[in-house]
Amino acid sequence: PWQIAEIPGPVKAFIIQKPAVVMGMMKKAQRPILVAGHLSLKTLKEGTALDYAIEIARAGRAALVATAHIIGEAEKRGYDEIYSMPAMDIAGRLQDPEWKGLDGKGRYDLALFIGLPYYMAWTILSGLKHRATHLKTISIDKYYQPHATWSFPNLTDEAWEENLKAIRDLLAGQKR
Repeated sequence: PWQIAEIPGPVKAFIIQKPAVVMGMMKKAQRPILVAGHLSLKTLKEGTALDYAIEIARAGRAALVATAHIIGEAEKRGYDEIYSMPAMDIAGRLQDPEWKGLDGKGRYDLALFIGLPYYMAWTILSGLKHRATHLKTISIDKYYQPHATWSFPNLTDEAWEENLKAIRDLLAGQKR
């Protein structure tokens, strides 16, 4: 893990070696959701992580949930198919077997995370790993998250952006 002295336990995330893994999991998922935190406003060479998150959510037919003030930023970018909820609330709801989702159509089976503070994502993913066994999780942040089902390894900004672009492009090229 990126954060030293944290022990994730014996079950750790599979490392995403190729962005096609994310595309395949999103294609297979019946109800994907993407959670974007305030750190997704990080500027990369060709945009922000939020720009990529919006494009990935759109192409991957995933519900997009914004934490903090991200909903306003998404709306500024012309994306209005977005929900707003505090990070810890969405974490609790994803664990709730009675919750029917943001649109009332059922539980989510795949959750992607981007732009949450590392320690917060660590805690949320740990809770989901232990209490939401129906849910696969993917961290598409630049640091390895051992509690996710799948996670990027620790990446430079350039490698992270290349991976986000590749996921977006692979999803956009898929016929659904």
